[in-house]
Amino acid sequence: MFGFAGVLVVIVVVLLVLAIKVLPEYQRGVVLTLGRYTGTKGPGLVLLVPVIQRMMRVDLRVTVMDVPPQDVISRDNVSVRVNAVVYFRVVEPDKSVLQVENFLQATSQLAQTRLRSVLGQHELDEILSQRDSINQTLQTILDEATDPWGIKVTNVEIKDVDLNDTMVRAIARQAEAERERRAKVIHAEGELQAAEKLRDAAAMLSQQSQALSLRYLQTLADMSSNGKASTIVFPLPLELIKPLIDAMPRSG
Repeated sequence: MFGFAGVLVVIVVVLLVLAIKVLPEYQRGVVLTLGRYTGTKGPGLVLLVPVIQRMMRVDLRVTVMDVPPQDVISRDNVSVRVNAVVYFRVVEPDKSVLQVENFLQATSQLAQTRLRSVLGQHELDEILSQRDSINQTLQTILDEATDPWGIKVTNVEIKDVDLNDTMVRAIARQAEAERERRAKVIHAEGELQAAEKLRDAAAMLSQQSQALSLRYLQTLADMSSNGKASTIVFPLPLELIKPLIDAMPRSG
């Protein structure tokens, strides 16, 4: 009699263990009764009918998925190796269980294919300089594709863009040529501005003949004060000797 009671107690304990489930705040339980979906339970204490009902736990926290490096050919036929990270969470636990076999693997494979597809539509310069817009495009595409699975993609970030050594050297040469071009343009603009200022100064000095003489004298003073020039050769302004020339015929 005692042996039968002990077995009965063990059976009851086992049934209670199978029937009583506790779900934390960040989990939900998708319950199937005889194979049919009958509701989503949790969080807290959940009671199940042993053998008849089965529950699958679904985590609602944000999942961080690392997308493996992908070989991508850009629109300008440059081969690059890109990896990214995807942030998503389950918003409808029933769809994540009933609509897809393994939503983690499905999301990973979808992210890899969409990453190659989207980056293949951009040139290398756009991939390197417009990451924010590309990330937003990837996030929108993945969010729409995973919506039937009850998944919300919150963010997509491209982490690294790796180039081969040949392409790195080519980009370095291109950057150096671009810097030289800018330097020449800036130098030419400086020469143009200097010529304009000299033109304005000449026009102003030409209005007064004495101003040119004063400028000559100021230049001589500057050259003599630096202590480097030993011999100074300068043209004699006609304005200084014009009175003498005008007086010579009268004296004759």
